[in-house]
Amino acid sequence: LDGPLKMSNRTTLTQFLLLGFSDIWELQILHFVVFLVIYLAALMGNLLIITAVALDHHLHTPMYFFLVNLSIIDLGSISVTIPKSMVNSLINSSSISYAGCVTQVFFLIFLMGADFSLLTIMAYDRYVAICQPLHYESVMNWRACVQMAVSAWISGILYSALHTGKTFAVTFCGGNMVDQFFCEIPQLLKLACSDLYLSEIGALIFSACIVLSCFVFIIVSYVQIFNTVLRIPSEQGRHKAFSTCLPHLIVVSLFVCTGIFAYLKPTSSSASGLDLVVAVLYSVVPPMMNPVIYSMRNKEIKSSLRRLSWGRLFTKNYFSVFLE
Repeated sequence: LDGPLKMSNRTTLTQFLLLGFSDIWELQILHFVVFLVIYLAALMGNLLIITAVALDHHLHTPMYFFLVNLSIIDLGSISVTIPKSMVNSLINSSSISYAGCVTQVFFLIFLMGADFSLLTIMAYDRYVAICQPLHYESVMNWRACVQMAVSAWISGILYSALHTGKTFAVTFCGGNMVDQFFCEIPQLLKLACSDLYLSEIGALIFSACIVLSCFVFIIVSYVQIFNTVLRIPSEQGRHKAFSTCLPHLIVVSLFVCTGIFAYLKPTSSSASGLDLVVAVLYSVVPPMMNPVIYSMRNKEIKSSLRRLSWGRLFTKNYFSVFLE
């Protein structure tokens, strides 16, 4: 592994050292293979959803429009962290340049912010569709859907610019070893030696309050949805509504709980296995599982994919792994 850089308070930091999963070569290869499988599964699953919605006019509805946006975000977010970690394992290295670390932080926070905004919008979409079906077409018209999606992307950019700017405005003099397999803000703040990092901690707490407020909104929306669903006389209708909403709620809960835990819990002075597990849960698992969760009980998506002659083989192989 790369040796640590010798620095003083006046030394310009040029690179960071990321935490590896193991110093044993065989385990590094295993880490590479596992991450490669996860990465390819996420790429294939999300690309299949994007392709199905784009080519099938039956899926040109608000719900699938938001789902395509979510798939694009998932493709981006998992591409921010996993490839660099895989390459480092393969070449037995741990370094990332300062610019590369800034880029990782910016795009990860940007995509995570846009992801959560979009999940909130999708909860509202399901609320209107199930609780106010007569008003659905007027409320969720295409102009409103595009405006909501654009606002999710823009809010992610602004959110990321705030946190990235505050994080890298601090002076790093506590070494250059980041106790995580990617550049994560809490682990970077451990290296700070100026009081400026307190402003970023304050911004993280404020952001957590906003996230929790949106999470409460999502929970309230689903309480209303479940109350409405339970009054549906058709068992098939109840099953369809639950199969659409429950997976969404699971994804949101996993994302919010692990993300807040990772960014607000007190950091330890040394590397923690729990930190690695939590980071994988909020940064790697959702992009991989979203295509499965949103498609495993979705007959429209699977039917659309089967209608694509070139996609039949991929559809059969991909869904058979998770569903059969």
